[in-house]
Amino acid sequence: MRKLMLLSLVAAVHFAVCAGNAQQVTFAQAAAQAAAATEPLPITQIAPNVYYVSGTGGNTGVIIGDKGVILFDAKTFPADGKRILDAVAKVTPKPVTTVILSHSDRDHVGGVPAFPKGIPVIATEGCKKEMEASIAAHETNAPPVESLPTRLITKDREELTIEGVKLVLIHTAPAHTSGDMYLYLPKDKIVFGGDIVTLTRIHALIHAEKGGNSEGLIAMTKVLLDLDADKFVAGHGEVVGKPVIQWMYDDIVNERNQVVQLVAQGKSLKEIEKITGDPTPDEAAGYGPVPPFPSLAEVINNELKSKAK
Repeated sequence: MRKLMLLSLVAAVHFAVCAGNAQQVTFAQAAAQAAAATEPLPITQIAPNVYYVSGTGGNTGVIIGDKGVILFDAKTFPADGKRILDAVAKVTPKPVTTVILSHSDRDHVGGVPAFPKGIPVIATEGCKKEMEASIAAHETNAPPVESLPTRLITKDREELTIEGVKLVLIHTAPAHTSGDMYLYLPKDKIVFGGDIVTLTRIHALIHAEKGGNSEGLIAMTKVLLDLDADKFVAGHGEVVGKPVIQWMYDDIVNERNQVVQLVAQGKSLKEIEKITGDPTPDEAAGYGPVPPFPSLAEVINNELKSKAK
């Protein structure tokens, strides 16, 4: 029963933090519940010095370097950040010295204030702009100001050495949002995929309101297939192999091609969703008081309609 309650909390927080100003009560309730959550977060080893922390919010990558620890994403609230630090302390005495953010959604950035003051926070320009816009608009799901990136990745691919660890940060196109970024560890053949690799939905989720785009999602997923990697850590879900990434790529490509054909035939959105089966019945039902996100079919349909104007 307790596990079911925690899983429900994870779902409630994930959807509340992405739903916007209309969900003020839901977000406040989720924040209060999250603040009260004190159970340790699970930490799982996937290579000699590479782990990920699951539980509340998005998964957090943990890479242990020469003298410090690199984190990839920071879950939802400062209380979660404290629990991330507690989880890291179970596997190494080294301090957290760098944080890298996959994208701007609060359930991946909100825990940063719990980390050492002045710690470098690395993200794309799009990620920072989205976070700043959310803060300026006083959105209920706005990240803490202390979570804002301090170092920006401006190239499609940047190779860095941090704490003696060689890593590659990759952002080639707007996808889930405008500023999604992968962390690739060539030596270990591991990728931390953020929400482009999300296994808790049947179809990919695109935040069009944040500049996400289906063609970009296809391009970014193709990048995953081209990497010499065999372990992909999902933003939500488990670690998967390349066959799952191939399935994701094929699914997105097939869905987009199908919607393109149906739009050309003059089909309505309702007809398109019925033919494609997107959203699924469970997704269409939503999660409690939080309305469901637009389906992938709807996002693609809207993109095509916008282009036709």
